Amino acid sequence: MIDCNSFFCSCERLFDPALKDRPVIVLSNNDGCAIARTNEAKALGIKMGDPYFKIKELCRKNSVAVFSSNFSLYTNISERVMNVLKKLGQEIEVYSVDEAWLDITGITDDYLAYGRVIKETVEREVGIPVGVGIARTKTMSKLANHIAKKSKKSQGVVDLSHGRYWEAALKRVAVGDIWGVGARSAEKLKALGIKSAYDFAYYENDVLIQKLLTKTGLQRKKELKGIRCFNLELDPDKKKVIRSSRTFGAPVYEKQHLKEAVANYITAACEKLRAQQSLCSTLVVFARTSPFKNVPQYYAYEEADLKVATKDTRKLIELGWHLVDKLFKGGYEYKKAGIELHRIVDEGQSQLDFFSKGDSIKDECLMDTIDQVNFYQGGGTVKSMACGVDNKAWRMLRDHKSPRFTTSWYELPKVK
Repeated sequence: MIDCNSFFCSCERLFDPALKDRPVIVLSNNDGCAIARTNEAKALGIKMGDPYFKIKELCRKNSVAVFSSNFSLYTNISERVMNVLKKLGQEIEVYSVDEAWLDITGITDDYLAYGRVIKETVEREVGIPVGVGIARTKTMSKLANHIAKKSKKSQGVVDLSHGRYWEAALKRVAVGDIWGVGARSAEKLKALGIKSAYDFAYYENDVLIQKLLTKTGLQRKKELKGIRCFNLELDPDKKKVIRSSRTFGAPVYEKQHLKEAVANYITAACEKLRAQQSLCSTLVVFARTSPFKNVPQYYAYEEADLKVATKDTRKLIELGWHLVDKLFKGGYEYKKAGIELHRIVDEGQSQLDFFSKGDSIKDECLMDTIDQVNFYQGGGTVKSMACGVDNKAWRMLRDHKSPRFTTSWYELPKVK
């Protein structure tokens, strides 16, 4: 298991060396809560999910570098990390934007030394620090990675594949820190006297464990003893539903502004749809006011079916605007809107209608060309005019956003 350290923060540090030993945090959408923190920020008492307005003064007093989420940057750096890892293992499962499992079976007899090679290679070629946990199973490699991040002595790499330190490792990890064991499950286990990963692995009543944590929980227990239950998922399933939604940085009152937001969300969702080579035939649009504010409340939801499934952004925007016309009511303070694509099928499996044509070759070429331009020139370089030109009326708050150093020609770092 390779896990990037404080990944979002590390991406920000990558382009500003002055941040190396400085506390850094990254905020969620609309600069809401802390979702990434360096060790220096954690030492100040900043917790995951702390609302920014509550820690703003603490950040100011301690010179904490604060950044808005810059997902175009993080995604691009993630791809670079994963491309390096692909060259270092037999097979890879990309688990999240900052985590991956790598099969290194048979590559070497000295897994600890090779783990250090992996760590050094990623940090040299991409510049992102990582932790490496090595073991016979997914669950145990996750646990090894957890120790690698906590232990200074390990220098970021822990090998538990040979069992020399197996039991000692299990004893030092709390049951709530096991991969897949959430807070509620941990409380159930603690009621049985299970406090550590060791207690969990060697608890004798498997029937009770399966009853409390289902079959998957029992499989995690077995994996802690070296019995492989989870293989690498090399071909992740395609998404059956694609959703795109945002909370607005400022309240929206006008229908046109709501339409522009919906058009942007449809555009983003269609890019994901085409990336997995799929079509969709049902569109959902929703909008609501803020449930946390003392204003008249309203929630609206509309959906519609297409006669023939499509991946054409323009067709779905046209349908989306029709749905906005149906759900919009004046006099409300809209705080969030979103869309969902349903009834997703693979390309070539869509049922055609006798009177309606599917996407033409010309339409498909246009969408592919737009995707390629946006991939090389940066997201949003080419888009429908329905998305609007100036999105100040509804865009997210991103007052601390860094430049898109790797995905925009206009925001490349300048060397003086």
